[in-house]
Amino acid sequence: MYYYNDEIIKIAGIIEESIVDGPGIRFVIFTQGCPHHCKGCHNPQTHDFNFGEEISISTILKMIEANPLLKGITLSGGEPFMQAKNLSILLDKIKSKDLDVITYSGFTYEEILQKADNINYYKDLLERTDILIDGKFEEDKKSEELMYRGSSNQRAINVKLSIDKGKIVEYEF
Repeated sequence: MYYYNDEIIKIAGIIEESIVDGPGIRFVIFTQGCPHHCKGCHNPQTHDFNFGEEISISTILKMIEANPLLKGITLSGGEPFMQAKNLSILLDKIKSKDLDVITYSGFTYEEILQKADNINYYKDLLERTDILIDGKFEEDKKSEELMYRGSSNQRAINVKLSIDKGKIVEYEF
């Protein structure tokens, strides 16, 4: 399921100032809808594509612009890649703000590249992401010691370097 109204993002919620979803003060968008349904998911209320609320990209943009202390944007979920086109539009509009972007996905980096096509905009969102936290949450690999990740199978990937080098380059926080 993909959400195609170019002016709207379907969200489970927004945190305007978070210090736990990446380095610095971050604006966090929890997208609504997730196909992964990971056992032990931290945000199970985000799974159902029929729940959540619609918010305009312009409203989100105004909220981001109102806070000069932000270091970055974090896209979480749900599964952000289910709304890759609309999130890419938002990220294009904030590009001049010098904010870094972290995207959490249950898909692996390799799966995103493999599934990317001209309809789902996966590559567009990936290219606008600085750090990708990839892979499904695996409850048996849960660790409280991992920075910004829930389970040890998940990687923090430096997307720009990975694209440039043609191989995965992990990001060190």
